[in-house]
Amino acid sequence: METRAHYVAVGAFVLVIIFLAFGAVLWLGGVKLSEVHDTYYIFFRGSVAGLSKGSAVQYNGIPVGRVADIRVDPTNIARIQVTVQIDTSLVTIKSDARAFLDTNILSGVSTVQIRGGTQQAKVLEVTPGYRYPVIQPERSDIEQVKSTLPDLTGELKNAAAKLNAVLNADNRQAIYDSLHNIRTVTAALAVHSQEIGPILDNTNASILELKALLQHVDQSYTARDGLKDQVSHTLKDYDRLAANLIETSHQLQLLIADARPTINKFNQQTLSGVNDLVGDAQLLAANLNRLLAQIERDPTRLLFGDRREGYRPK
Repeated sequence: METRAHYVAVGAFVLVIIFLAFGAVLWLGGVKLSEVHDTYYIFFRGSVAGLSKGSAVQYNGIPVGRVADIRVDPTNIARIQVTVQIDTSLVTIKSDARAFLDTNILSGVSTVQIRGGTQQAKVLEVTPGYRYPVIQPERSDIEQVKSTLPDLTGELKNAAAKLNAVLNADNRQAIYDSLHNIRTVTAALAVHSQEIGPILDNTNASILELKALLQHVDQSYTARDGLKDQVSHTLKDYDRLAANLIETSHQLQLLIADARPTINKFNQQTLSGVNDLVGDAQLLAANLNRLLAQIERDPTRLLFGDRREGYRPK
C-alpha cells in the first residue's frame, strides 16, 4: 500500500509540474486564451522586403495582431498576398480602413500598419471570391519616395549629362574670362573708390530731393482745395454745362417744331409777293440806268427838251 501511495504522489507531482510548465509557456508567449482573432487578406503591389511570418500588425501604432502567411497571389503574380490575424477584442476593422507597409530604415524590418476607419463606416465583410475580408492597401510615404527614386535617379543622370555638356572647354574658358573681367572691374572700382563716394552722396541727395518733390506733388493733389478738388469742381461744371446744352438743344427743337407752320406759310404766300417786288425793283433800276445814261449824253435835253426837229413830210 505504501508503494502504491508513493506512485500516486509522484504522478500527481509530475502532472502539477507539467501544468505549471504549460502555463509558463503560455504566459511567456503572451498567449491569451480569451483572444478572438479574425483573419484578413491584404494584397500589396511591389516588394514586401522585411516582412515575414509573425511580423507585427499595428492599428495606428498599437499592436493588434500578426502576419500569419505571405505568398504570391495565385490569381495575379504582380501582387503579394499577406494573411493577417487581428485581435477583434482590441479593434474592429471598418470598410474604410487602409493597410500600409512600414519599413524601419535602420533595421530593415517591416510591419503592417492599418490606418483610417471611421465610427460611422460599416464593419469590413468578406469580399466575394475570397475566403476572408480584404483590407485595401495603400502606399506609405516611404514607399512613394522609393517608387520615385528610379525616375529621380534618371533625371539626375540627365541633368549631370547636360551640365557636363554645358561646362565644356569653351564655356569654362568663357566663365574664366568673365571672372577675370569682374576682378578687373572691382580692382578699378577700388582704385576710384574715393571718386565714387561723392557721386553716391550726390545721388543720395538727389533721391531725397526727388522724394520731397513727390511728397509736395502728392500733398498738392490730395490737400483741401488742391488739384484733386479743382479737377472735381471742373468736371462738375462740365457736367452742368453739358446738361444745359442738352436742355437748350431740346428747347430749340421744340421752337423749330412750333415755327415750322409759320415758315411754310411765309414760303407759300410772302415769298411770291417778294419775288414780284424784286422784279419791279429790277425794272425800275433799269429805267433809272437808261435815264442816267441819257442825262450823261445830253444834259440840256432834260432842261429844254428835245430841240431836234423830226421828219416832216412834204
